[in-house]
Amino acid sequence: MSPASEVAAVVIRQHFDPVSSTYSYLLVDSPSGDAVLIDPVLEQHARDAALIRELGVRVLSSLDTHCHADHVTGAWAMKQAFGCRIGLAEVYGASNVDLPLKHGMVVSFGGEALEVRATPGHTAGCLSFVSADHRFVFTGDALLVRAAGRTDFQQGSAARLFESVHTQLFSLPDDCVVYPAHDYEGRTSSTIGEERRHNPRLGGGAKLEDFVGYMDNLGLPHPKLLAVAVPANMSCGRNAACGAEPAPPGWGPVVQTYAGVPEIAPEWLADHLNEVEVVDVRSRAEFEGELGHVKGSKLVPLDELRSRMDEISSGRPVVLVCQTGKRSAMAATILRKAGLPRVANLAGGMVRWRQLGLPG
Repeated sequence: MSPASEVAAVVIRQHFDPVSSTYSYLLVDSPSGDAVLIDPVLEQHARDAALIRELGVRVLSSLDTHCHADHVTGAWAMKQAFGCRIGLAEVYGASNVDLPLKHGMVVSFGGEALEVRATPGHTAGCLSFVSADHRFVFTGDALLVRAAGRTDFQQGSAARLFESVHTQLFSLPDDCVVYPAHDYEGRTSSTIGEERRHNPRLGGGAKLEDFVGYMDNLGLPHPKLLAVAVPANMSCGRNAACGAEPAPPGWGPVVQTYAGVPEIAPEWLADHLNEVEVVDVRSRAEFEGELGHVKGSKLVPLDELRSRMDEISSGRPVVLVCQTGKRSAMAATILRKAGLPRVANLAGGMVRWRQLGLPG
């Protein structure tokens, strides 16, 4: 199944953090625009926040399937950015939790809802979130694609996990789509039927003794961030000692788009022209044409930018401009790769600049 899929009225966006191999999920109820976020990663906050803003959705809740040991949750950062509630299993006793989740609770967003199922075993507080129509389930680390979460720390128990999976997850319909919290082989999803038949640890008629013996002999090293991530996640990411969200640029309100382009609003630029260098990457004919250009801007056509890099100031922030912001987005990428950190694209380009009636 595609990482971006639609089930009934629910749009699902699956995101990946390559450092911890974590999947995060944004679920949107299309008719209302209400959304929930599952297992956000703090280091990916700028990316996830950009998508939320671009889609114009309202994130009501940020939910973690468990207290993670390999990354710091982005829940607290999401609450600060969007005012959403933070949900985590009540059994952890963590601070800053708005929704202490227990088995059988329901988390609603728009006309949709997720049923909370307790699936302990990987840790004592693991939860899975099941759609109301049982079409999909977010299994955290309880059930992975052809695998299962380790059970050797945080009050883990192979026996409890075996029971959790068989009673709470394998009881779902065969075609229920499984969305895990991790995968280390690039697999994005599975189904309950597949895992019941083919999971080498839990499926195919595996007995409790087989599973416990398998899990007790994994011999895995502890996660590198265990000593840092768990305490940070016990405050829902508020007291993170590492992996903190990068500080915003100090020179202006630069916003990173979901495509990774740093942008700045034309209204801000109009008020701060004397503080930045404006570089127009259009052709000379466009520069002198109907749309005109920003006062004081320097003309460096995009196809000449790399060869004229020495003409770009390294002492002041640089704002790139073109007709609609597309070519200048590429210019911003080129300058950042060249080592200029204070760079932004003018959002909407000269077309938006003129629409707003800003001076040439």
